[in-house]
Amino acid sequence: MIAILRKEINSFFASPIGYLVIALFLLLNGLILWLFKGEFNILDNGFADLSSFFLLAPWVLIFLIPAVTMRSFSDEKKQGTLELLLTKPISLLNIVLGKYLGAFILICMALLPTLLYVYTVYQLGNPVGNLDIGSTLGSYIGLLFLAASYTAIGIFTSTLSDNQIVAFITAVFICIIFYIGFEGLADMLSNAFIEQFGMTAHYNSMSRGVLDTRDLIYFLSITIFFIVLTSKRITTKGFQKKEGIFIIGMLIGLIVLNIISANFYGRFDLTSDKRYTISESSLGIIDDVNSPILIDVFLEGDDFPSEFRRLKLETQQILEEFAANNKNIVYHFINPIADEANRETNIQQLNNRGLTPMQLSVEENGKSSQAVIFPWALASYNDVTVKIPLVKNKIGATQQELVNHSVQHLEYAFADGFSKLVNPKKKKIAFLIGNGELKGRYIEDFLKTVSEYYNLAPFTLDSVSNNPEKTLDQLKDFDLIVSAKPTEAFTEDEKFVLDQFTMSGGKSLWLLDAVAMEKDSLYNTGKSVAIARDLNLTDFFFKYGIRVNPVLVNDLYSAPITLAIGEGSEARFQQFPWFYSPLVNPESHHPIVNNINLVKFDFANQIDTLKNDIKKTILLKSSILSKIDGTPREISLEMTSEEPDPNLYNKPYQNLAVLLEGEFTSVYNNRVKPFSLPNEKNISKPTKMIVVADGDIIKNELGKNGPVELGFDRSSGQVYGNKEFLLNAVNYLLDDNGLINIRSKEIEVSFLDYKKVASEKTKWQFINILLPLVILGVFGFVFNFYRKKKYAK
Repeated sequence: MIAILRKEINSFFASPIGYLVIALFLLLNGLILWLFKGEFNILDNGFADLSSFFLLAPWVLIFLIPAVTMRSFSDEKKQGTLELLLTKPISLLNIVLGKYLGAFILICMALLPTLLYVYTVYQLGNPVGNLDIGSTLGSYIGLLFLAASYTAIGIFTSTLSDNQIVAFITAVFICIIFYIGFEGLADMLSNAFIEQFGMTAHYNSMSRGVLDTRDLIYFLSITIFFIVLTSKRITTKGFQKKEGIFIIGMLIGLIVLNIISANFYGRFDLTSDKRYTISESSLGIIDDVNSPILIDVFLEGDDFPSEFRRLKLETQQILEEFAANNKNIVYHFINPIADEANRETNIQQLNNRGLTPMQLSVEENGKSSQAVIFPWALASYNDVTVKIPLVKNKIGATQQELVNHSVQHLEYAFADGFSKLVNPKKKKIAFLIGNGELKGRYIEDFLKTVSEYYNLAPFTLDSVSNNPEKTLDQLKDFDLIVSAKPTEAFTEDEKFVLDQFTMSGGKSLWLLDAVAMEKDSLYNTGKSVAIARDLNLTDFFFKYGIRVNPVLVNDLYSAPITLAIGEGSEARFQQFPWFYSPLVNPESHHPIVNNINLVKFDFANQIDTLKNDIKKTILLKSSILSKIDGTPREISLEMTSEEPDPNLYNKPYQNLAVLLEGEFTSVYNNRVKPFSLPNEKNISKPTKMIVVADGDIIKNELGKNGPVELGFDRSSGQVYGNKEFLLNAVNYLLDDNGLINIRSKEIEVSFLDYKKVASEKTKWQFINILLPLVILGVFGFVFNFYRKKKYAK
């Protein structure tokens, strides 16, 4: 077998045809990937990966491998040496393996120069080395398994004729059938199962760095089948009946093996960030789905910038992972503006469903243009439809950063959408009223949003004074209480009921203003006095481990205030700096705040954390340029014209939102209780609580047509992250299946350094197009020099 292997390699490189085949392979790859304009061009795409190469390579190999293998047995037949070969004391299988391994090693040698592509992307990454080596390695392994199957097919077809051209064409035809033929048949018959017989379904997963035993066994099965079939084809005895039975038995055995592997398999995500590993929480949502979830993805179009083509690819891949775990996940990509005749109608229909379009800047060949996309998906299940946002907006983000944030958010976005469809609303939230909390119209947008997940109800503590035990029992029916900006003090009776609710494991979200100060009063009079607001909750939170101080956080990194200047027809609106509206950019990787937009506060207070056994996580804090203003204090709009002194802003990173988790000690432990309860508790079950030192964080503006979206600032058109933060907070407090924890998964799209690419483009094009050919030429010269020297002796 080794002798045959060596003979194959020597005869291949002894012929100029061998060098021509490999040179064409390298030249074709180099030109398409590094020079020609198009979706495969790595430099134009701007991503620090080789996905273009692994997408292109199967098509190039479809022609390269048959060119390498076409002479394996056809040449032996033509020259009449096959019979002589069969008389040698070596088994038929060893003869075939010698030929097969010789051809496969040649293919591997042809792929070796492509490692220059890896080096190039590594050097051009931003920063240098910003390349996922694990993913690249996995992709090469997938390509080698695909090449192994192609080679087995090529070796087999070379036994069908003594004409090399016939062997070449037949091999190309069979490889195409296996690579895309079954996929086309599956689409035509609308049967996804048929697709599993084709190579594309198995290679796509491996080409992005995911090794699955199901895919490995599939490619090994194809390879083994055609190698054995080849060994039966070259026999001089002719095709015997028992050999036909053997072939059929082997085929059935391989099919059974693949069926078994489909149920018992291992999967290895080699990507550095495990981006293609769906979390158990996400899979748990779709495990019991037994009817189709139909997903229409509108992220489709021909004129997308490269960043959004990548977002489309990542969206497709995450849906492939969901579909691989449950065949009832069915998705389609739709371009809603492709049809010019119905374009305006489609846009209007999508707008009416809340799927607003997004305008993008497209830079191509030094020219700028605009593209319109709909970064949304609609998921339907049992006559219920939800919309799923695919773009994660962030104020001030570039298109690259926007895509990065969006890719990181994809799994959560789809899992959250599926959860709305599949899981009925079971948990209940009580919104406290009766202590001067915000009226319904001021929190209407958040109520509408959170009602998609939970059952909501108002709850008043007024009955505590008459029947505290009944009030507590009624409160325990809820899983979470929300107190949205109370303005009236809580009585001791009310506090005791709230405390016992916590002791029973109840969760709570507190949005508090420890200072009485409203923007409306400023707009009316131009000035107002900020004074401490006594809610009688100081000892309540002190026992739990925090203190909300009656001071104002003054932050240079803040949202502007919009004021009218001028009179009459000369009046106009203008924005001014307003340092009592801190804009918080979350730096924590906690799932509540990870990858969310800036959160806007108004007259926020400062929170101290105290030592006790409760775990405390700071969710939001002010910027490095902040200070604390005591109260009482006069606040005037004239401050907008004053230049701040940065030296005074020397109290950085003031706590604005804190998460408390653990077993709480009762506020009334070792204290006289306001009233007695039959089953009062002093130590709670494990529970959670979030305290935010600003009640206005949940307040939506009121427009002419009613409440506007929470976080939307009409004067600037910006959408802040208030709603997302609060929704994440509620989901985290009530989330038992860990879905919210998906948000802490770190996924980053690697980009090339655009400046470096622009300045060194020609250099790297020469390296990747010409250097592989130079390496091949040097190898050919050395090989033939050594060969001539050897045989000259």
